Amino acid sequence: MNRSDVPYSPLDAAPSTSDRDYKLKQRPTTARDVVPLKRSNSLSYKTVLGSELPQGIRQRDKFVPLPLDSSRGASPGRVEEEAALNEIAAVAPGASGRARITVYCVAESLDRRKLVDLLRIKHPAWQTHQYDDVVHARLEEVAPALPSTSGGAGAFTAATAVGPPDVFFFDYGVVAFWGLQQQQEAEILRSLVRAVESRPLERYDVDAFTFNISVSEPPHIQNDTITINRRQATDHQVRLAMSHALAQSTKLSVYEERVVALVEESRHLPQVLAQHGRVSMSTKKLAQLIGKVFLQSSDLNLLSTVMDTPEFFWSAPDQLQALYERACEYLELDTRAEVLNARFQVLQEMLDMLRDHKNNSHAARLEWIIIWLLMVDVILMLFQLLSLFGLV
Repeated sequence: MNRSDVPYSPLDAAPSTSDRDYKLKQRPTTARDVVPLKRSNSLSYKTVLGSELPQGIRQRDKFVPLPLDSSRGASPGRVEEEAALNEIAAVAPGASGRARITVYCVAESLDRRKLVDLLRIKHPAWQTHQYDDVVHARLEEVAPALPSTSGGAGAFTAATAVGPPDVFFFDYGVVAFWGLQQQQEAEILRSLVRAVESRPLERYDVDAFTFNISVSEPPHIQNDTITINRRQATDHQVRLAMSHALAQSTKLSVYEERVVALVEESRHLPQVLAQHGRVSMSTKKLAQLIGKVFLQSSDLNLLSTVMDTPEFFWSAPDQLQALYERACEYLELDTRAEVLNARFQVLQEMLDMLRDHKNNSHAARLEWIIIWLLMVDVILMLFQLLSLFGLV
C-alpha cells in the first residue's frame, strides 16, 4: 500500500510506500445468504510490542479476484451512469485506462449536514447521493477554481477512459478520491473538507492505489491496482463498495500509528521494573497512560465504524458486498485489527500490572508506617508505666 503522512498544510506531499499489517472482529452477517470468503489470517507473532510494525504480512503482489459483473437493479444515478458509459464507449471504444485512487484520513469525523449544505451551495452541478456513513459526489462538472487535469482553466470532462471522477466523504473523517489529480484533491480538501472537519488530525494519513479499466483482464486486485471491466467503470456503487474497504484501511492506519506511539512511550517500563524492582513514574502519569490506552481501544472497538461491516451492504446487492469482502481480504483488515487489538491488550495488561505493583508498594509502605507508629506508641506507653513506678 502506498501511503505517507501528509502535513495538514500545505497539501502537496506525494504519497510514499509503507506496509501496514494488523484483524477486524467478526462482521455481522446480513439477512441474505452470502457465500463466505476465505481469508489468509493464519499468522503468528513472537511479539506484539515492537517498535516496528510486522512486515511482510500483506503481500501486495498477491492476486485477489473480484466478482464478475452481473446485471444489477436500478440504483441512484444508474441512468446517468449508463449514459456516461455509452459516452465513454463513443469516445474511446474498447480502450483501457488508469487513474488515481487516493484516500485521506483528515479528522476524527466530518459534519455531514454542513458538508451537504456546502456541496449544494458551492457545487450544485455535482451529482450527490447520501448513504449510511458516507456522502458521494460525482464531479460531472467542477467549479472553475479547481485546476483541470490538463493544467489549464476549466472543468473536468463528463467522461474519460476511466469514467467521471468521484469523491466519497465518510462520516468518520476519511475522504476517498477516484480519478482526480493531486492538486485537485488538495483543492477539494481546502475548500470543502476543512470547513466540515471535527477534531482534525495534525497530519493527514494517506493511502494511494491505482484504478485500472481493462477490456482484457478479469476484475482483480494486485500490486495495489484495482482492475475492473468497462461495464463496472461508471457505477458509483461499485466504487463505493471498494471505497468502504479502502477508507477503513486508512482509518485503521491512524490507530496503528497511535498504538505504536503508546508502545514507544511505555516500552521502557518493564525493563526498568526488572532492573530496579520499581518504576519511578508517578501514579498520576501512570493513570494518564492507562487512560490513553483505554481511549484508543474504546474508540476503535466501541465508537468507530472501522470495525463493522457498513450498513450499506445490509441492503446492497450481493455482488457489491462480495467486492467489499474481497477488498478487505486484499488489505488484510481482519489480520491488522487482530494484531492492533493484541497490542492494546498487552499494553493494558502491562499497565495494569504496573498499577497493581504501585498499589502493592503503597500498601506495603502504609503497613510499615502503621508498624512504626505502633512501636512508638508502645515505647511511649512503656515510659508512662515506668514513670508511674518512679523508675524514670
